[in-house]
This record gives sequence, C-alpha cells and structure tokens, in this order.
Amino acid sequence: MQPDKKTYDKMTKKASPPSPKLKDCTIAFFIGGFICAIGETLSYVYTEYCNLKPDIVKMLVPVTLITIAAILTGLGIFEKIAKYAGAGTLVPITGFSNAVVSPAVEFKSEGFVLGVGAKMFTIAGPVILYGTVASVVYGVIYWITTLF
Repeated sequence: MQPDKKTYDKMTKKASPPSPKLKDCTIAFFIGGFICAIGETLSYVYTEYCNLKPDIVKMLVPVTLITIAAILTGLGIFEKIAKYAGAGTLVPITGFSNAVVSPAVEFKSEGFVLGVGAKMFTIAGPVILYGTVASVVYGVIYWITTLF
C-alpha cells in the first residue's frame, strides 16, 4: 500500500534538509561575479596590452571563457567548482561550455558519432548548438565579404 500525498510530503520534508538559500545565493553571486570579473580583466588585457580592436576583443573574451571552462570540464575541475558555486557557474557563458563539453567527455568511449556527437546535444540542446554553428558560419561569411 502506498502512502497518500500528505504522508509522502511529510516523509520527503523529513528526509531532505532545507537548503541554506541565502548562503547559496551569496556564493553564486560572488562566484558568478568573479567569472564576470575575469571576463572584464581579459577585455582590459586584450585592449591595453595586446592593442586589439574593440570588435576583436568582444569576440575573444567569450571565446576565451568558453575555452577555459571546456578545459576545466575536461579535467574534472569545473564540476567541483560548480558543486560549490551552484548557479554562479551555470548562468555565465561558462555554463554553456560545461553543458556542451560534459556529455561529450562522458560518452567519448561510445565513439565520436554515436557518443560525442549524439550525446553532446542532450544537455545543451540542438537549438543552442546549431545557433552557435550558424553564428560562426555567418561570422566567417561576414568577415570574408568585408575583406573585399
């Protein structure tokens, strides 16, 4: 015999401790802010020390953050940071990188087509991935047309 909904709700509340919402939000805020500060630092470095044009800097900063997050995901470090920081790592662009790389790493043993290629879509979703690819193709076409 299964317990009724009220009994089940009481059992669930008793078994799962309440989460410290204020603490979790504070940590997420500061970690997310730290990631954004890294982005601002990269922007400053690319602009002031590398003397790059603003349009190039606007492209390099997210690409750098995505690459760093992908490497950290591949090394298993991003997961440890995310367990501590929660939404602080998921909301910035680093969360996108992690969402694409995680299943790719996890299912690598199944091969590149049925493992990496197929499973990469499960978390990030085809819309995000195809949108990214389409924007890269559009960017390359735009860049080529501005050369002439």
